[in-house]
Amino acid sequence: MAGLLSRVLPKRFRKEGIAIPVVRLQGVIMTGGSQFKPTLNLATVAPVLEKAFSKKGAPAVAISINSPGGSPVQSRLIYQRIRALAEEKNKKVLVFVEDVAASGGYMIALAGDEIFADQTSIVGSIGVVSGGFGFPELLRKIGVERRVYTAGENKVILDPFQPEKEGDIEYLKTLQLEIHKVFIDMVKMRRGSRLADDTTIFSGLFWTGVRGLDLGLIDGLGEMRETLKRRYGEKTRLELVGGARNLFGRRLPGVVRGSAAGDMGAGIVSGLAEGLEEKALWSRFGL
Repeated sequence: MAGLLSRVLPKRFRKEGIAIPVVRLQGVIMTGGSQFKPTLNLATVAPVLEKAFSKKGAPAVAISINSPGGSPVQSRLIYQRIRALAEEKNKKVLVFVEDVAASGGYMIALAGDEIFADQTSIVGSIGVVSGGFGFPELLRKIGVERRVYTAGENKVILDPFQPEKEGDIEYLKTLQLEIHKVFIDMVKMRRGSRLADDTTIFSGLFWTGVRGLDLGLIDGLGEMRETLKRRYGEKTRLELVGGARNLFGRRLPGVVRGSAAGDMGAGIVSGLAEGLEEKALWSRFGL
């Protein structure tokens, strides 16, 4: 039917060249999200990925990534969904890094059969970090007494309202090492012989696209449109794939939690804390 229509339609209405679906993944990787503050997680990106990989006739899906990282769980889930769809639909995955694909952002980038970046993009940060705040002295100053009752001696491990304990820190580090090993294994599996023999690759450091190419973390330097046209021809079209829209025409970030006034007020308060956390993640890379 499509072939018949292309012969019947006047030439000026025919679409020529290959159409490559493009998915843009931008932001900190974490659960939750709302209409006002979208985040990257499996719930928000799964419908868009499904739509992109379902495009018939497209030999590949291009994914643009701009993320400083976040949840290792959500990063792996997104990575796994991309790879599953690529194998199911028999399509290549070409990943393009914008400002940064670091930590969880780079973990998602590993889903690409090939990874491209700008010379000044930031890639890497193959490590694990945990952060938080402690408030025991503040409670004393304002005259607040912390009362916690538990069954299980480790139930309040790493409680920010109690003094830090050496045993708690050691336990946290064992978890970080386990997650770091999973990350390292993913990089070795996906990048293989392309990786340089350099011990700093898994140290948590991050690099520009130029150095990332030398280390084998990416496959080339280049911008998406130029790279795709060079590969699939000058008439190649890039089709940005977006999610569903709400009644106001705004794109839905995925699962939206509540819309009542009370929920909105709570969202504003929690959003301030999340905003600080997000700012800290981006600022690590000078962004």
